[in-house]
Amino acid sequence: MDCNSQTGWNVEGNLNAFTVLGFEGAFNLPIWVGQKRQYFEKYGLDVGLEYVKGSVDMINRMTSGSAHVALTSVDNVLAYRGGQGETADGSAPDLVAFMGGDHGFLSLMAKSEVTSVSQLRGKTLSVDALTTGFAFVLREILVANQIAVTDVTFDAAGGTGNRYRALVAGKHDGTLVRSPFERLGERQGLNVLVHGSSLFSDYLGTVGAVMQSWASKNQDQLIAFILAYREALNWIFEVSNNDASVEILREEFVDLTDDDARAVLEDLIDPAHGLIRDMSISDAALEQVSRIRDAHALVSTNQSRHGCVDRQYLQMAQNSTRWAR
Repeated sequence: MDCNSQTGWNVEGNLNAFTVLGFEGAFNLPIWVGQKRQYFEKYGLDVGLEYVKGSVDMINRMTSGSAHVALTSVDNVLAYRGGQGETADGSAPDLVAFMGGDHGFLSLMAKSEVTSVSQLRGKTLSVDALTTGFAFVLREILVANQIAVTDVTFDAAGGTGNRYRALVAGKHDGTLVRSPFERLGERQGLNVLVHGSSLFSDYLGTVGAVMQSWASKNQDQLIAFILAYREALNWIFEVSNNDASVEILREEFVDLTDDDARAVLEDLIDPAHGLIRDMSISDAALEQVSRIRDAHALVSTNQSRHGCVDRQYLQMAQNSTRWAR
């Protein structure tokens, strides 16, 4: 297929089913926009977004071939490339990041009686999994506040939405959440103790991840996904579409007020800390994630980080005449 052709994607026939795995959060807005505005269909894809229970569930589904792409933390890619994951064998050496998604949108949130990080000593904190995802960001925050990891109890409780609901139910004392759950939590009387963007300016959060073996055989579909996602991003960043974006966010998160949804959108389109409009994965951002992981993991990821990113598919999409649209 010639990706520069104006008729490169013929959508008159059957669409290719394309399953994307992800976690609950406002950072999925490009997927929702792509679905609602039929950008994916334009490129011949029938994209379905399915939430996973946690990173272990995500990796198991990716390795089994039941999904095509995962929107997940780049730390998960580092962990499973390096054999440090939490599945049965802890390894997914075929997994690579192919596009950047966002800078994390992380906030440390605690129950109402906890008003500072120092008060977390002796408390129970929930994470997705103990050694992957954003668990090490939480450890980094604790250490920065002179709290040893042995001074708290960690509980693996699954993805952001699960952890948020457990926190509201009083099952844990604190957790890292991602937008918009910090705003929903504040309306439930929970406290935001730290915003991750204030501590980790170059942090890389979500990436698009894929199995190299699948990508090499389905290059056209992956590039089509990237181009459709790019069109959704361009639409989101267009000021005239703000009201429509807010409406979509409120449809997905019915407890968001209009003001909160607009604040969430401002976070999403923030040029420094929001969605990554050019979908790049910078070396500096990857290095910061690696540094945090190496500071807290039992085994260094120095060898695994070099092969965890494959930029060729993004570059092919960027070289397409459709990229600028």
